[in-house]
Amino acid sequence: MTAEPVAEPTAEPGCRWPVPPQDGYTVDDLFTLPDLPPHTELIDGSLVFASPQRDFHSTMIDLLVTGLRRTVPKELKVRREMTVVLDRRNGPEADVSVVRAGAVTGPDLTRFEAKDVLLAVEVVSPDSEARDRDAKPRKYAAAGIPYFWLVEMADPNQHPVVRAYEIDPVNKTYALTGIHHDYLKLTVPYDIDVDITLDALKEL
Repeated sequence: MTAEPVAEPTAEPGCRWPVPPQDGYTVDDLFTLPDLPPHTELIDGSLVFASPQRDFHSTMIDLLVTGLRRTVPKELKVRREMTVVLDRRNGPEADVSVVRAGAVTGPDLTRFEAKDVLLAVEVVSPDSEARDRDAKPRKYAAAGIPYFWLVEMADPNQHPVVRAYEIDPVNKTYALTGIHHDYLKLTVPYDIDVDITLDALKEL
């Protein structure tokens, strides 16, 4: 997720950021505060605003969503850039998520509860690297989301690399199950076969 922390108020006329409450924001605030920019997240009670996306970030999401939907069973759905409510002070936006079909209740839906999410995917951007690699997967695991993927652009050819993780249900942490460079072939959370080569990305 491409994002940056909330900035301090500026002297620019008509530009005024919301003043955070003493104990921080809650998920309810995330969905009721007026005029928040699109893709705003809530991390540890702080609002995190989205910065402009790189082309890699956008097209990689497209590639994964298309590939995941190709084999998704009827009882599951694939969604992009939806808020996942982990607790009252954390509502990150997963770049891609696989959710239970019953949780998709209609076109006005704005969020998913963690209990309905089977897979959360984050595509790393330079400014969100620490959150995507550390803070968000820790929180996803603590909330019990079974699977997590971390997607990065690898040097020197700038091709996609997907690291797949599975939760340890005892200590609620993720364990690495594989590093995928060309083809993403997995059997969990369902049978998945996605071409993630640089050529596949360039076709989008």
